[in-house]
Amino acid sequence: MTRPILVAYATKAGSTREVAEALARTLREHGLGADVWPAAEIGTLAPYGGVVLGTAIYMGRVHKDARRFLRHHRAELAERQLAVFAMGPPSLTDEDVASSRAQLDNALGRFPELRLATVAIFGGVVDPGKLRFPFSHMPATDARDWTAIREWADTVANAMTPVAA
Repeated sequence: MTRPILVAYATKAGSTREVAEALARTLREHGLGADVWPAAEIGTLAPYGGVVLGTAIYMGRVHKDARRFLRHHRAELAERQLAVFAMGPPSLTDEDVASSRAQLDNALGRFPELRLATVAIFGGVVDPGKLRFPFSHMPATDARDWTAIREWADTVANAMTPVAA
């Protein structure tokens, strides 16, 4: 039996957690074990054969809990397959996605030892009711593409599935 996959997430208002939970469901459909936890609550990666890290991007930066997770677990992460997704662009225009990808690549570039299996950018969510001023006056949006998220989860499952010897 293979070791489960950890799906860790760093979120402010919960939309990254929702995507992490959807990814874990898809991993389970592929026959993989998957545990979903906030990145800030992970003590060790010892039980896990692979890791998926999801993070929100706020104001051009990866969520602080994701940055801490990468720093704290860098040695353990270097020994495992790692998939990373970020949520952030308010739309799925090429410009918005490219900007978010550059911000994520900048953060991941600080950890050259990581074995990145796959990386994705998904549209973000703005729920003004969960935000502080001035963001509480932004229009509500949900740019998540659930089909793309599902397809990426299939890619992650294939990358994390051990090859039979």
